[in-house]
Amino acid sequence: MSDPHASQPVLAAGTPLSEATGAVIFVHGRGASARSILTLAQEANPSRDDLAYLAPQAAVIGYGPSWYPYSFLAPRAQNEPYLTSALNRLDALVRDIEDAGVPRAQVLLVGFSQGACLSSEYVAQHAQRYGGLCALSGGVIGPPDAPRDYAGTLDGTPVFLGCSDIDPHIPLGRVQETAEVMRRLEATVDKRIYAGMGHTVNAEEMDVLRQRMKAL
Repeated sequence: MSDPHASQPVLAAGTPLSEATGAVIFVHGRGASARSILTLAQEANPSRDDLAYLAPQAAVIGYGPSWYPYSFLAPRAQNEPYLTSALNRLDALVRDIEDAGVPRAQVLLVGFSQGACLSSEYVAQHAQRYGGLCALSGGVIGPPDAPRDYAGTLDGTPVFLGCSDIDPHIPLGRVQETAEVMRRLEATVDKRIYAGMGHTVNAEEMDVLRQRMKAL
């Protein structure tokens, strides 16, 4: 179990990666699935026939699929080896996309909840120019005193952070901190906080996703 996510499948939709000019990685949340998060691609409906949609599946931890067992605010050691395995799984997928001929600057990462946290942490740890990051109800991983000494530059990568002001799982302060981290890494940050929304995705966030997919 040193690398629990390594052998999990990746679901694909849209254009085959070998023929695509851009790729969107959808990262599901705790208890969800690759199949369920791929429905966002259908809902966004960017009217594009040249994008590949890919969704990695998390291993089952406890009672359901999860990228790591405890809160994203817990000390990192409590979430190991699952967290490192999850980050490595994303990195392997991004590299597979590059090997297929799609540059990282044409790769958009989209995550919800635990998937948004994982995607945010991955992009911060592997700072390069991406096609974008859409973190829906999430933020960078670690306890409040975690060092944020990420290296590199996101070189203008468009980063969207959308979250409720009363999300029971994602503290507002962590979204603010994530925005600061991304700006320090030279991303172009669009942060939107929605009053009273709860832990979900709203129509405006879907519009942003649609725009980011069209911009690839």
